[in-house]
Amino acid sequence: MDVFKVSGNGPLNGTIEVGGAKNAALPILAATLLTDETVVLKNVPDLSDMRFMIEILQHVGAETVQSEPGTWEITAKKITHIAPYELVRKMRASVCLLGPLVARMRKAEVSIPGGCVIGPRPIDLHIKGLQKLNCKVEIANGYVNVDASAIKGGPIFLGGRSGSTVTGTANIVMAAVLAPGSTRLECAACEPEVVDLCNLLVKMGAKIDGIGSPELIITGVEKLHGCEHAVIADRIEAGTFIVAAAITRGDVTVKGIAPKLLSAFLDKLEEAGLPMELGDDSIRVLPYEGSLKPVDVITLPHPGYPTDLQAQLGALMTQTDGISIITERIYPNRFMHVPELQRMGADIAMEGPSAIIKGASKLSGAPVMASDLRASAALILAAFAATGDTWIQRIYHLDRGYERFEQKLTAIGAKIERLSEKDMPKELLEE
Repeated sequence: MDVFKVSGNGPLNGTIEVGGAKNAALPILAATLLTDETVVLKNVPDLSDMRFMIEILQHVGAETVQSEPGTWEITAKKITHIAPYELVRKMRASVCLLGPLVARMRKAEVSIPGGCVIGPRPIDLHIKGLQKLNCKVEIANGYVNVDASAIKGGPIFLGGRSGSTVTGTANIVMAAVLAPGSTRLECAACEPEVVDLCNLLVKMGAKIDGIGSPELIITGVEKLHGCEHAVIADRIEAGTFIVAAAITRGDVTVKGIAPKLLSAFLDKLEEAGLPMELGDDSIRVLPYEGSLKPVDVITLPHPGYPTDLQAQLGALMTQTDGISIITERIYPNRFMHVPELQRMGADIAMEGPSAIIKGASKLSGAPVMASDLRASAALILAAFAATGDTWIQRIYHLDRGYERFEQKLTAIGAKIERLSEKDMPKELLEE
């Protein structure tokens, strides 16, 4: 198993390029099942999650060709309606197959994905949406079985306890585009990744009004066709690199990202006093003197502060002058990185769904364990600000969502190495 050895190495400097968005690419890959014609997808990141999704598409019958790095040609002429547990269990996002299979095959048998370390992620809203589309849904033996022979459009309210659902919105939109009649989807997720999916579907011949708003009007069509589409840039990867620059007081230009995709995040960094220059498709972080200011953040559905950048901001706030409060409203267990940051010297107290972070912590390197994708990134960011070496285990979590992470950061001066676990000092492994 691989580990990262990270050493604080002073300011990062240079230019770093953002790749394609994982959270956009996964439902977009699933959407290729909606047509029997070839869909060409570009800017698909090379991640373990992508490989899992491609494997699932192949299993249900799609032909997949990687014509060049980042480009996939997918043709789903003859497909089956069954997505088995042995494949779906590897990745929660595979539940996005439900919508396309219902729309195309008028039936689906998809294994319910397993639990998630960052908290409950039920699919009850997906099921509610399908039932509102006049589908018969049965849960049996760990599978969602859907009979969509009488599917038709209708009004759907898709809100839940934490607001809108991103994957639920994706599934219901994909199911509705081939359903007879009109579907009015209220409390739809507005995330840029949902917008990107809708833009792909429109290229394929779908009729969707209100894209980017919480109300979508979908008029069903008989058939979709192939197209070519480039996946949007990964705003979470961009935000992670911005924090890397900020926590090291570096001068870094993050290229290939429109600042409007990160409005809530950038607003909090401006509030903290981080100097930045915003371009049309770039964000430059500038060096600064003194300390950044603490902030009060609540994660919310888009356009609120993104939950996927909560852990990274928390790492940065350990270095500010004052007390920051970060409240998690999306995934209740998304603070599993906090004990690991505490091992490095961070002063953080938990109060219900909030982390109270006392800044100006002098972090020092330590062996730490990554619990999930974004926690992995937060620990690496903290390690940049720490003295000595930090050994980060279970980095396979990070490989799910960041393409060539250490190579990109090394190119701008980071001291980060991917090593085998056996290269760790024995006394650290025994801790």
